[in-house]
Amino acid sequence: MKKVMISLISCLAAIACMAPRAAAQNHVEVGAFADYFRLQNTHTNFVGVGGRLGAGVHRYVTLEAEMSYDFGQTFTEGFQNTSGGTVGFSQSNLRVLHGLFGPTISTGHGAFRPFVTVKGGFINFRFDPTQASFSSFTSSVGNLRSSNVNGVLYPGGGFEALLGPIGLRLEVGDEIYFVHGGNNNLRVTFGPVIHF
Repeated sequence: MKKVMISLISCLAAIACMAPRAAAQNHVEVGAFADYFRLQNTHTNFVGVGGRLGAGVHRYVTLEAEMSYDFGQTFTEGFQNTSGGTVGFSQSNLRVLHGLFGPTISTGHGAFRPFVTVKGGFINFRFDPTQASFSSFTSSVGNLRSSNVNGVLYPGGGFEALLGPIGLRLEVGDEIYFVHGGNNNLRVTFGPVIHF
C-alpha cells in the first residue's frame, strides 16, 4: 500500500507541475471509463474500469496518464505430460492491469471533438484466484516491480461529445505488448469526462 501511495503522489506531483501551463491553455480533464480488452493470444474478453487525467500543453494537445484494471477471467488450459502421455486441464484466473501515458491530439474544439493518440506504458498479467476487490487492485499495483510487466505501445483514436464542461468519450485502439514480438489486442474505453 505504501508503494501505491508513493506512485499516486508522484503522478499528482507531475500533473501539478504541468497545471500552471495547462491553466494557461484552459485545458485540464479528468475522466473515468469502462474498459473492454480483447487478449488475442487466448481469445479472452476482459472488462474493467479505469481513470484518466490530462493536462493541456497546447490548444490541440493534451498529455494524458491513465490506468485501468480488468477483472479476472477464468479459462481452461490444457497440458500434456510428456513422460506419461496424460492430458490435464486446469482453470486459470487471469487479471490485467494497464498503465499508459502520452499525447492526445484533438482535431477541433466545440461540442464534438475527434482525436488521435499514441501512448506508451505497461501491461501486467496476473494469475490470481482471489475475489476482485480494492485490496486485490492495490496489491496488483504494489507488486508491479516483482511481477510480469511488459512494455506496450498504444495507437488509437476516438471522439468526445461535450455539453459544456461535461461530456462522454469513446476511444478505440490497438494495445500492442512486446513478448516474442508484438502482440496486437483490441481495446475500447467509454465513459464520462470533465474539462476544467
